[in-house]
Amino acid sequence: MSKSPPCGKRVWGALSRGVFPHQLSWLLDNPLRRFLLSPDDLAGRLGLSESSRVLEVGPGSGYFSAALATRIPRGELALLDLQPEMLAKARRKLESMGFHNVRYTRADASGEFPYPDGHFDVAVLVSVLGEISDQPGCLRSLRRVLRPRGLLAVHESIPDPDRIKFEALAALVQAEGFTFVRRWGPSWNYTAAFERANQDAVQQVRASDSESSASRSP
Repeated sequence: MSKSPPCGKRVWGALSRGVFPHQLSWLLDNPLRRFLLSPDDLAGRLGLSESSRVLEVGPGSGYFSAALATRIPRGELALLDLQPEMLAKARRKLESMGFHNVRYTRADASGEFPYPDGHFDVAVLVSVLGEISDQPGCLRSLRRVLRPRGLLAVHESIPDPDRIKFEALAALVQAEGFTFVRRWGPSWNYTAAFERANQDAVQQVRASDSESSASRSP
């Protein structure tokens, strides 16, 4: 009979496979996460109003969600996650705190999002984008559901094995129709904010990329 791997190896194996497993959601609620990024600090970087409509992709068990919902009492918070178990945990947490302006959607962030065009003011992803198999596709969906000049905030930090370095993130996001706004934090623990660009700006960026590629061709 083969032996099961030690607990530590099982945990690391699960963490290194991409999508964070719902069985380990207790790690997401560890109060030590505040030393990297507190929920209030994240919410404070998003420029929210009481009526903002916010999309949180990959909320897990809702560690950041309550701080977002608190700031938008007349708005809407939509949580999109691949795992229904994570959404169920987030729902229990938020409803126990009295939040009822929250929508819960089970969907793959690599595909089309089930929301109308231009619906959201803000979209936020915390240590999630690196787990998504089709990152450009996800960003295109985010651009579609954000209003013109809507804000996209992406947080990346250690010890996430799927962490995206800032330079790579900026190139990836800007290639899909966003303009860089600002960054908070050092390279190993940062939040980057981008704004949805208008269609003319997107076409200019893509034309510039095409010209650069052509000039490098033999």
